[in-house]
Amino acid sequence: MGILMDDNIHAPTVTSGPSTDGGPPRDLAKLTIVELMQEKQRIEDELSALSSVLSSHGVNMNSTLTTFDGFPRDDIDVAQVRSTRVQIIRLRNDHKDVMRFIDSAIQDHFANTRRAQDTSTANGIPGSGSDLGGNPPPAGSAGPPFARVNSVVSASPADQAGLKAGDTIRSFGSVNWLNHERLTKVAQTVQQNEGRPLIVSVSRKSDSDPSRISELQLELVPRQNWGGRGLLGCHLVPL
Repeated sequence: MGILMDDNIHAPTVTSGPSTDGGPPRDLAKLTIVELMQEKQRIEDELSALSSVLSSHGVNMNSTLTTFDGFPRDDIDVAQVRSTRVQIIRLRNDHKDVMRFIDSAIQDHFANTRRAQDTSTANGIPGSGSDLGGNPPPAGSAGPPFARVNSVVSASPADQAGLKAGDTIRSFGSVNWLNHERLTKVAQTVQQNEGRPLIVSVSRKSDSDPSRISELQLELVPRQNWGGRGLLGCHLVPL
């Protein structure tokens, strides 16, 4: 004989307190912008994996877990579904917290940029905003790096633009640390701009003194038929 289940089987109970993944909770206030973005991506990856667990059972967050007469369904693992729902609720709350800190960090970043521009203008140095000709801002205002150049093929478009292995990418056309989406936006930008120049802002460590970092803006033209695979001839990895 089956066991009649309480109606609350559909509503997972989430205990109070910060959620963790087995380690100590992270103090979001102490994380850098880049670390906050990485934490956001980690949570989104976990949410995607957990959603796949629900999908494998053919249910979602609102699907009923009992039969019409109140007994637990025997076609799914009810315990796993409930546990998965609890984890999703916790991660959604974590995601809201991370996004709140990211929003604050973004505001601080642009406020600092504006202050730096005001200081430069007061000292007689032209501001760093884009001019009417559409020139991009200096590399220093492009935000933190979001990708690293892992390798560059000789004579490729990337090589001809001046990219070198070890360079870190701060902006790639209109793509930056805020919107690159694990570099998928970089790939889209390359495809959409074949044969057209893209401005790539990079940071490069000195070979003789790694503590010295140069900020460069390179003009990269994605193209085919350069003698190798792809439109760039380089391998980028997310940071």
